[in-house]
Amino acid sequence: MTDSASREGAGARAADASPARSARPARPDDRAFGARLMAPLLLGSLLNPVNSTMIATSLVAIGRDFRVGAADTAWLVSALYLSSAVGQPCMGRLADRIGPRRVFLAGTLTVCAAGLIGALATGFTLLVVSRAVLGIGTAAAYPAAMALLRAESRRLGRPTPRYVLGRLSLATLGSAAVGPTLGGLLVATAGWRAVFAVNVPLALLAGAGALAWLPGDGRRGGARDGERGGGRSAAVGSAGPGGGSLDPLGIGLFAGALTCAMFFLLRLRDPQWLLLAPTAVLGAVLVWWQLRHPEPFIDLRMLARNRPLVLTYLRQGLTYLVIYCVLYGFSQWLEEAHGYSSFHAGLVMLPMSGAAALCSIVGARTKGIRAPLTVAAGCLTAGSAVFSLLHGTSPLLVLLCAGALFGIPQGLASTGNQAAVYAQAPADGVGAAAGLQRTAQYLGAITASSLIGLLYGQQAADPGLHRIALIGVVLGLLLIVLTAADRTLRRGGTTPTDG
Repeated sequence: MTDSASREGAGARAADASPARSARPARPDDRAFGARLMAPLLLGSLLNPVNSTMIATSLVAIGRDFRVGAADTAWLVSALYLSSAVGQPCMGRLADRIGPRRVFLAGTLTVCAAGLIGALATGFTLLVVSRAVLGIGTAAAYPAAMALLRAESRRLGRPTPRYVLGRLSLATLGSAAVGPTLGGLLVATAGWRAVFAVNVPLALLAGAGALAWLPGDGRRGGARDGERGGGRSAAVGSAGPGGGSLDPLGIGLFAGALTCAMFFLLRLRDPQWLLLAPTAVLGAVLVWWQLRHPEPFIDLRMLARNRPLVLTYLRQGLTYLVIYCVLYGFSQWLEEAHGYSSFHAGLVMLPMSGAAALCSIVGARTKGIRAPLTVAAGCLTAGSAVFSLLHGTSPLLVLLCAGALFGIPQGLASTGNQAAVYAQAPADGVGAAAGLQRTAQYLGAITASSLIGLLYGQQAADPGLHRIALIGVVLGLLLIVLTAADRTLRRGGTTPTDG
């Protein structure tokens, strides 16, 4: 994520907008961004979001078996987000440097191991460990997919079509939305251990597809980049597989500071104030090191000048703070306050899943970025307001409509922020940039899981759900202001250097 890469990305996008390129067909043929390339990328990318939400409708069953309450089972949610938040940008950095295919394959093997650990776990602690390992393994696919799509785009000399990014976003969002229903079905038919075991065949299938169809890392760019970039070929080459610096110290400092910060967020009921000291020290050393490193893990100078990208990260974090508060809070409330089983709670959340998937498709077909993000923020506010009116005797139709309304911002925000990051990220750092986008999302998710434990305690009841809804209304209004005030979104999310 370097300054030269940002200038290169601007030049590449300007070249892509030339009349010669715009005259080409809007959709490349199957040999470019077709099914063989996309199938393993889509399957691998859905592993993280489906695991992030599939656990929601199995928390009560797990807590019952291991005799722990809602505040303790929240660790199963937080463990995956903690390891994913650290792992996503690190895996993205590795994908940018050693090649996305290698990183993708390593991730699928790690997912297989995590699935086996969880399925065979004999204690609650081992189950938490399984979720942490699962977070690391599933963290590889999305940034690797984004890096590979950018590499293929540069190799072919054409921009990645918006609908291709839309498919990736749809797989990510759709699997997250379907996760609670799938989890409820697995728990009802095979027990909660199936929620972990199902990862093994899915990861093996994604790995087999990657071996068969993903282009080798040596094909990334090559001479074509040098031909197109002229004097920038050396800068491009440094980012290729095996080239450039991984900045292991920067990665370690980032992981340490983020881990301390997240452990603090996880215990909001009983704040561990001592954790703020190592967080501040590690953060200060990280800033010092990144500013002096020639190829830093996180280019802070670029981020300081790239205000649109920073605002996108902020929107992503706040949006998913609200989304996951409702997602996890609603499913637990349905089971404990309404008396639904895990399976029936998942069915009640189906309209939310359907609305999210449909709006993801709509967002992928929308050329602009600002409009869908503004609508998403508005629906987030309205949906939260509706949830503040629910109670333990609300009729089923009201519950279904409330969920459907809240699915709209999930779809629009996911595709909108993904398109913004892809447009705003430096050309040779899109993997790390996409990873940081997910880190912002996981920070929101971890804060949400902690807030649920704080607001619900040991029992999910109406007052806790109403407090969650109030937080959603406030943050939704803030998101409306942030989106409306970002003038760069009117230009399709491009950075100021794009001209």
